[in-house]
Amino acid sequence: MILALRTDKPEAELYLYDGNERIVEIEWTAHRELAETLNSQIESILNKSSISYDDLKGIVIYKGPGSFTGLRIGMSVANALAYGLDIPIIAKAGDDWLKDSIKALQSGQNDKIALPEYGASVHTTKPKK
Repeated sequence: MILALRTDKPEAELYLYDGNERIVEIEWTAHRELAETLNSQIESILNKSSISYDDLKGIVIYKGPGSFTGLRIGMSVANALAYGLDIPIIAKAGDDWLKDSIKALQSGQNDKIALPEYGASVHTTKPKK
């Protein structure tokens, strides 16, 4: 089983795949509650499919561009799961990110750590003097 995440926009998406077959998907308006809802939604998608974390063989995630906070939260959760479960992780961008990620995972690739692409330079506030 493969868990797929997309957290770059206000509507977050989760998918479960068995090989190339989509088993179930969840989309919800996470917006400012992504950090509070992502883990419970992962639990929900696994429970809907009677899948345990031990059944996961890999994680794929959309790497951007997109919301700084959404990508950061999604990447943190995906990387923690991949590390904790000792399974590979793949991060891809573009319209075909999901198909390309699953294909890369199935060919044995592993990013080890998924890194986001924000699509713009960092905008930091200058310190007050």
